[in-house]
Amino acid sequence: MLNADKEFKLYYSIAEVADMFGVNQSLLRFWEKEFPQIAPKTAGRGIRQYRKEDVEMIGLIYHLVKEKGLTLQGARQRLKDNKEATLRNYEIITRLKAIKEELLSIKRELDGRE
Repeated sequence: MLNADKEFKLYYSIAEVADMFGVNQSLLRFWEKEFPQIAPKTAGRGIRQYRKEDVEMIGLIYHLVKEKGLTLQGARQRLKDNKEATLRNYEIITRLKAIKEELLSIKRELDGRE
């Protein structure tokens, strides 16, 4: 979910993270309460600053809940019981999606030449 230019940032705002996943900021705040693995740094006035690790964990939770359809309890259990395998599968799926997008982009480019 992270694009190349975002890879170099140390912190992301809640608005940036919400945009990355197409969710409401309130959902991210809710997930922070439900998943202790998400722990953004809070600056003055309660402004959240998400690290790359937080964004990756949100991506994994998003995958489990929104794409795989697990309940929050199911996602928590999956992270507790088998975090490494779950993370590995998520990384593979993310890479495959990026490859698919690249191939579709090449196809569109080739179709435009005909």
